[in-house]
Amino acid sequence: MLWIYPDLESLSHAAADLFIRQAKECVQARGRFSVALSGGRTPRRTYELLAQPPYRDRIDWPRMVVFWGDERCVPSNDPRSNARLAREALLDHVPIPAAQINPILCQASPEEGAKGYEALLRNFFQNGPPTLDLIFLGLGADGHTASLFPGSPALKEQTRWVAAVFREEETLGRVTLTPPFINQARAVAFLVAGADKAETLRHILQPPPDAFPLPARLINPASGQLHWLVDRAAAMRL
Repeated sequence: MLWIYPDLESLSHAAADLFIRQAKECVQARGRFSVALSGGRTPRRTYELLAQPPYRDRIDWPRMVVFWGDERCVPSNDPRSNARLAREALLDHVPIPAAQINPILCQASPEEGAKGYEALLRNFFQNGPPTLDLIFLGLGADGHTASLFPGSPALKEQTRWVAAVFREEETLGRVTLTPPFINQARAVAFLVAGADKAETLRHILQPPPDAFPLPARLINPASGQLHWLVDRAAAMRL
């Protein structure tokens, strides 16, 4: 489903509403709500809204379990940390038990961080299918999402849920959820804002016949919902 909003503010309110709807449905159905958060600039406003009334008062926070879609392997207080962004904008302001917040820990070693996070997820889902209730994702101008970049071996992963990622142009490693795991989710929501994403978004949603498949095109939940929440600037080429 594609939803187009006038600007980032209205997009963020819509994303917060989706978050609340999904949380309520999942808590009522299964007694908990599991979500994977995204980094980047676009979701920050959504997190800020969720941390404030009236949104804050509409969520059963103690029944929420938080994961991340990807992480840069930097210290937890580094400005580039996705976990730090979520803590500052949302998690430090709501009553989620600390034991239910699961950041990706990979500063020492991306490979060991990926193995550890997969083990954590497999333990969490040991009594059922590996199905997160909601995954927030962003979109890069190069078509990447989470830390799934063009040409990365992680794009071809078929069995692992979590992978270490290395890019020649960066001096740090990353850890990311893989497409097979993301595609098991009950709902995936891309939050996309800005004119610099317009051409990329067009190639994903309206790909030319000979278009090279950008990483974000690999995300298509097997039996869940796929939401594209975009602002008018990002949708200008559709």
